[in-house]
Amino acid sequence: QVQLVESGGDLVQPGGSLRLSCAASGIIFTFYGMAWYRQAPGKQRELVAGISRGGSTNYEDSVKGRFTISRDNAKNTVYLQMNSLKPEDTAVYYCNTIPSHPWGQGTRVTVSS
Repeated sequence: QVQLVESGGDLVQPGGSLRLSCAASGIIFTFYGMAWYRQAPGKQRELVAGISRGGSTNYEDSVKGRFTISRDNAKNTVYLQMNSLKPEDTAVYYCNTIPSHPWGQGTRVTVSS
């Protein structure tokens, strides 16, 4: 079955960096675009960044210039490099395929001093 396993979340100070990873199994990875989403406390899940099968990327406005999505097809993994983190980036981060599959458990990112 399809499995999406996110990792790399942590507590980090404002201005810090983190790299999230998402390992996918049970799919032919190269058939899918991939995306990162986040859900902050009390808010709906939102799209953060996406990467197409061919490597084209798009970003939500608030993370442009700070976050970078990438994929390693040999490892069936998608990454999210997050720099210049802000408290408002605090959320549980999820990855998914495009179109989507059942969600994984996510990885928690907390930005706080």
